[in-house]
Amino acid sequence: MPRHHIHDGTGLLPEQVWDGPDLPARHLEFGKPTGAAMPLMWAHAEYIKLLRSASDGVVFDLVPEVADRYLPQEKCEPVEVWKLNRQVQRVSSTMTLRIIAPRQFRLRWSSDGWTTSREDPGVETAVGIWYHDIDSGNADGNDVRFTFHWEDTDQWEPADYRVAIQR
Repeated sequence: MPRHHIHDGTGLLPEQVWDGPDLPARHLEFGKPTGAAMPLMWAHAEYIKLLRSASDGVVFDLVPEVADRYLPQEKCEPVEVWKLNRQVQRVSSTMTLRIIAPRQFRLRWSSDGWTTSREDPGVETAVGIWYHDIDSGNADGNDVRFTFHWEDTDQWEPADYRVAIQR
């Protein structure tokens, strides 16, 4: 352990601690902070604000005047996102189920256990991601089942996926 405490009296951990011989002309002492900034404290502070916001159910440090100016005034539609690397298991019937994939697809899907099905093309975004929205509130059954037809390879995904609808 260094011969000095590694904090600078604030109780915060410094980004850098001098680990060489003392250099008094440069104000560097073995085991003491180098005087460098503590940028990670910003990240810690943001995390604490996020926890507070989640606990309160409202943004902790929201400035109403700024929000009024820049946030859209129209009500946003609640969306649940399903991706190959984030396969949600359920969606509320009050939400849109947005299915996202990294390449062009047609989606074959059913809301009645494959008794009937639809095929809809994915919609391309400006960042090269494709998606299709399903209004889960208008689904016939208790789940949505779907699979992908990959347009670039003209092949079907070898799996079916299922998302339960909570009513």
